[in-house]
Amino acid sequence: MADQSIFAEGFKTDPYWWDAAPPDTEGDAPPPDRADVVVVGSGYTGLSAALELARGGVDVAVLEAHRFGEGASTRSGGMLSGGVNVGKGGDIERLYGADRVQAMIEEAAESYGHFERIIERENIDCQYRRSGRFVGAHTPAAFAAMAARVETLNAHAGAEARLVPRDRQREELGSDFYYGGMVVERAGGAHPSLYHKGLRRACREAGVRLSANTAVEGIDGKAGDLTVRTSRGPVRAREVVLGTNGHTGAATPWFRRRVIPVGSYIIATEPLGEARIRELFPSMRVVADTKRVLFYFRPSPDGTRVVFGGRASFRTKTALETAPVLYDYMLGVFPQLQGVKISHAWTGNVAFTFDRVPHMGERDGVHYALGCNGSGVVMMSHLGHRTALKILGKTNRPSAFEGLPFETRPLYDGRPWFLPAVGAWYKLRDWLDRRLAA
Repeated sequence: MADQSIFAEGFKTDPYWWDAAPPDTEGDAPPPDRADVVVVGSGYTGLSAALELARGGVDVAVLEAHRFGEGASTRSGGMLSGGVNVGKGGDIERLYGADRVQAMIEEAAESYGHFERIIERENIDCQYRRSGRFVGAHTPAAFAAMAARVETLNAHAGAEARLVPRDRQREELGSDFYYGGMVVERAGGAHPSLYHKGLRRACREAGVRLSANTAVEGIDGKAGDLTVRTSRGPVRAREVVLGTNGHTGAATPWFRRRVIPVGSYIIATEPLGEARIRELFPSMRVVADTKRVLFYFRPSPDGTRVVFGGRASFRTKTALETAPVLYDYMLGVFPQLQGVKISHAWTGNVAFTFDRVPHMGERDGVHYALGCNGSGVVMMSHLGHRTALKILGKTNRPSAFEGLPFETRPLYDGRPWFLPAVGAWYKLRDWLDRRLAA
């Protein structure tokens, strides 16, 4: 039973972001019998692909299993960066070589610029601010490892990154939890639901047909002649774009076996006032850290609340069950928040891949952009856009995330039975690292 004393009056198990832009079915239309391209999923990936396709003169339909804005895209922390998290925790240089990794980091940096261009071009007011990001080092060894990372990010991602030693940490964060960290100036935060709402509006204005409450049940046929079976009837298409990410299901079993859905959990505090938030976030940056089981947190866009996220559980649990866990995590970083109440708690799936990098490609006429690995707002917007350019024949070079071996593992069917054990091991290693550091 969750400790009720931490919940504010009117507590909600919906994302804080939905207060300003709740899911809806505005512009919903029955799925057409035929379209040039069918996009499965109306998240950032799908909408970005659909928008570019429609601007290129393609007849495109987007199929969404639920209401628009109900899925993972509006459940994130709304933290934005380009290149900082590529391959974090994985050995991608051994897998793909230094040149390919460099190209990935450079393209991830490009994705950030793409996000800024899209919101300007489409006049999307999503409370975006290029605030920068502070990455906290959970141990002295993690801080030492950042030195080489800073060099790489500045050389290949134009990140404007610099180290912040522990004795100057309070300039960035009202906490002594970390052993210094790294500031990345080319990063920021946005309101994810308002961004999603803006993309939906742009798609409608461009002539995209949007169908809510239309679950895809399977895809049959071959490239050039595909049939997408849905709960509201079949749709024939020349090509299909799959943008289901952490909600990839049984309708596409080959893809389901290649992404690992991981629950991410977030809480938002009651309003604390701008002065108190400035004490916690002196530079008003978004924050993440170097732990295997990371924390990520930020001031709300209006500067009055703390939005705090992390992997509170590696089992399927409700937001109500995990809110006290996140509350304790938050107090570990900010003990001065003892007694503050939570107004919102929510959860959503992110999609990890076995190599820890996003994947873009095509299989039997089904184009895909999957595996945000926890950094999806700008990256999946970019890869959806790149997928559309590929279909339109407008790319002058392949994406660095295209054509990579998209591997799975024996006995894995898309249901991550191994996550509780892996998560427990990661948490133990983080705890040991902190104990040794102390």
